[in-house]
Amino acid sequence: MSDFGAEFDSLRPQGVFCTLVAVGESLYHKGLYGKAIDSYTEALSMKPDDKTCFVGRSKCYLKMGQFENALADAEASLQDDNTFFKGLYQKAEALYYMGEFEFSLVFYHRGQKLRPLMQEFKQGIQKAEAAIENSVGSPSSVKLEIKGDLTFFQKEEEREKPITAIQHLTKEKKQKIKKIPKSEKTTKQLLGEFYSDRKFLENLLDNKDLSKGKTKAGERLQDVIQSSLSSLDTCSKFLSKEKPISASGRKPSTKSRRSYHSPPSDPTQLMIKTLDEIDAELTSGNAEGSLRKAFEAMKIVQTWSERDEPRKKEVLGNLHSCVGNALTEMGDIEKALEHHQKDLELATECNLPDAMSRALDNIGGLYAQVGEYTQAIEFWEKKIPLVCEGLEKTWLFHEIGWCHLELDHFEESRDYGLRSLDAAEEIADWKWQMNANVLVAQSELQLGNFESCILHFKRALIQAKLQDDLAATNAIQKALDEANQHLQQ
Repeated sequence: MSDFGAEFDSLRPQGVFCTLVAVGESLYHKGLYGKAIDSYTEALSMKPDDKTCFVGRSKCYLKMGQFENALADAEASLQDDNTFFKGLYQKAEALYYMGEFEFSLVFYHRGQKLRPLMQEFKQGIQKAEAAIENSVGSPSSVKLEIKGDLTFFQKEEEREKPITAIQHLTKEKKQKIKKIPKSEKTTKQLLGEFYSDRKFLENLLDNKDLSKGKTKAGERLQDVIQSSLSSLDTCSKFLSKEKPISASGRKPSTKSRRSYHSPPSDPTQLMIKTLDEIDAELTSGNAEGSLRKAFEAMKIVQTWSERDEPRKKEVLGNLHSCVGNALTEMGDIEKALEHHQKDLELATECNLPDAMSRALDNIGGLYAQVGEYTQAIEFWEKKIPLVCEGLEKTWLFHEIGWCHLELDHFEESRDYGLRSLDAAEEIADWKWQMNANVLVAQSELQLGNFESCILHFKRALIQAKLQDDLAATNAIQKALDEANQHLQQ
């Protein structure tokens, strides 16, 4: 018994540690970042070198706007293993939110070398490059000045070098594109959108003044850039095996393409063309014309035999959707709702997920438009399992959260706001990150969580400024000032 008791006692610390990590992760997903930090900190007191805990706590600090702490934990996770890709991602994220876009780009590239197919690194590269371009603007319209903290380099006289490098790069974009050698063309085709990243890094490396600098961790920037270039070369070699380029320079097709068109007598194909014409009428502002064409098409489709045209119900559903959209534009919400409901019935009957998603979207939107927020939430929540695309998820979570806010369901609106924010961050969409942060901030304000409210308003303000959205910047700044007054009371 004593031997068993000793063995059990030796296992207890491991069990407690795992529990603390799991609790920290759960609290993070609930948006309780302060409590999650406490849990991770307690776990680190048991295992001071645990990389997972450092990354978890870094993510919490990042959400709370404590970017220096987030960076410190990310670097701690890399202390014994500088190839730990989760730590590299967190370091890149922390540098990005600190405004050190050039260095965040470097570490996104380094992580991509280790995980070439990981979407987070690809998205990080895209948003870092976009931030650099937005920060610099057009060299003809922006006068660059050396301001702020540029302590990326150890020597005082080298602090102006990042600005010099950016000026050099923006001038490069204005130059006439030279003819690309054949081998370079192949590389461009293989790397696709990553080719511009490779050229960006090469331009950084060509700037001798900048490449002599060092990071805060003491690494030579030249080595970091060269490492990232090597990762892209490795990726190029990998892709050349996955999708070889033919002698003509075109990618060979993996599946045969039909070299014929459907005969003009095919009624389904003719109706698809008609649907395009109906949409074009509505897009051009001619709702009456769109409605008339939709009704005419519906009469034709109703004469079809389901045995000869098995897609009859699918086409009818599309037409009911078109009629509903036209009626919505004309202000007849009640009749529009009837047609969208019919679209949903046909889509459900035929088991068409995309059509079901479309109908649920339209029905929810109509209920929200007339202030029936509970019904809007009911239909939009049915749509959630049918949505895969990131932008649509971001929008959907935001709209459901907004409806909850209108109903004074502040905890629900905050939770959906956080879900919208996570989805927006996954696709690096600044506009929807801003919208989601505002929704969370408004919810936290109503809940009396003023510190969290101020944090999210600040993040939204940064994103509004990055987009040069003056109206949003002014509105968010006003809301932030009011939130600060509540905190001081």
